[in-house]
Parts: sequence; C-alpha cells; structure tokens
Amino acid sequence: MKWQKLLSLGLAAIMTAAVAAGCGSEANKDVAPGAGKKIVVGLDDNFPPMGFKDESNNIVGFDIDLAKEASKRLGREVEFKAIDWSSKEAELKSGRVDILWNGLDITEKRKENMLFSDPYMDNRQIIFVKKGTKDIKDEASMAGKVVGTQSASSAEEYMDGSAFFKEKVKEVKKYSDFVSAFMDLENGRIDAVVGDEIVGRYYMSKHPDSLEAVDVAIGDVSTFGIGFAKDNQQLRDDVQKVLNEMKADGTMGKISEKWFGKDITKK
Repeated sequence: MKWQKLLSLGLAAIMTAAVAAGCGSEANKDVAPGAGKKIVVGLDDNFPPMGFKDESNNIVGFDIDLAKEASKRLGREVEFKAIDWSSKEAELKSGRVDILWNGLDITEKRKENMLFSDPYMDNRQIIFVKKGTKDIKDEASMAGKVVGTQSASSAEEYMDGSAFFKEKVKEVKKYSDFVSAFMDLENGRIDAVVGDEIVGRYYMSKHPDSLEAVDVAIGDVSTFGIGFAKDNQQLRDDVQKVLNEMKADGTMGKISEKWFGKDITKK
C-alpha cells in the first residue's frame, strides 16, 4: 500500500503544478512578448539634439527621451550603444543592436534591409534669420542676400544644384558646422541660414532672443523613422503601439517642446 500512497502524492503534486502553471499563464496573458528583455538601441552619439553626450558624458537627446519612454511603457530595460553609423545596417542585421533610433531617414534603399516604424518627424531644410527680420519670408526673398549653410549638408547639396542660389543669391557662404553659421547670423555677418530644422530649432531654443525660423521648407523633405531588423516584426509592432499612445496622450509633443521649443513631430 506504501507505493500506492506515494503514487497518489506524486499525482497530486503534478496536478498542483499544472493548475499553478495554468493560473500563471492566465495572469500573464496580457504581457507583451519580450517583456523584461533589454532593448539595445544603436546610435551615433554625436548628433545633437537627437542623441549626444552631455557635459557629464551621459547620452541625452530627443530620440533618447523617446526611446526611454517607449521602453518604460513596454516594461523593458533600454541600453544605448554608440556605433559606427556608417555600419549601422550591419550592426542591426548581426543582432548587436535591436533598434536604430537616431534621426534615421526612411529611404526606399534602406527599406530593402530593415523594417521601419511609421514616420515620426519630418527632416526639413528651412530658413533661419535674425530676430525681427521682415524681408525674408521664403526662398525667393533671399535674392541678393548672403546665405550661410554647413558644408556637406543636405542644404548645401540642394543650393549647389539650384539655379536660383547660383544666379540670384549674392553669396552662399559655407561653414564647417551650423553653429558657426548661426553665430555669424547673430552678429549680422550674413542675412540668413538654410539648414536642418532639428539642428536650427535646437540652437534657437538655447538662443531664443536672437534668432527665429521662417517655417518654409527648402528643397525635398525626408522623414525620420526607427529601424528594426527584417525578422523583428514583433518588436517593430510593439514599439509602434506605444509610439501611437505617446502621440495620442501628448507625451511625444512635450518631449519635442523640451528639445526644440515647439512640437515638430508628425501628427
């Protein structure tokens, strides 16, 4: 009879474990796949204000704040990993990073190698002028003016190929970086700067009394998205879901206002 008692106890233990497992499954049925697993975000950590190192060597920025909030809502830890941006697709494909989130333009060529979130911000080239300027309102009104931009930028590429900037603008002055161009604008050495809206508005947020933006796009407009490996549809969908929530409840707009002084995210 002893073996029968042991058998009964064993069956009871198995039944108890099965019930417990069933209860556990029921309790966790709403947990997102991958919950608790770390998300590794790859970025160029020298791209203010999207992602860069502050004076304390901490990685900060607009995209950093978005990624932190999205990860928190997913119940997952996030790690920011500086990578060679020219090798970003290889980093993603190899699994060394899970996401590329750093002012990444959505292009048809990149779509061949990665999945993208919906666009969350336009990447425009716009005009910046000294505060109080009245006579520059669009591209045509820069005729006869001295206009600055950054060398090797999208704005330079556009102006180099534009008959208007070659023939009508007095001079296109090129700088090693936009900060130098904005400083000359503040000091009255040039009449306008054409450059990345995100960079210019970030600079404006630090110098609110000296510059203003002419809210007109110059040249083509691209859009920013978040990149995922081709085989990581689940993570892409999970992140997109919380991004949609952040747009709807105003969180994304508030983060934009913090970094740019204005909500410039896509509605």
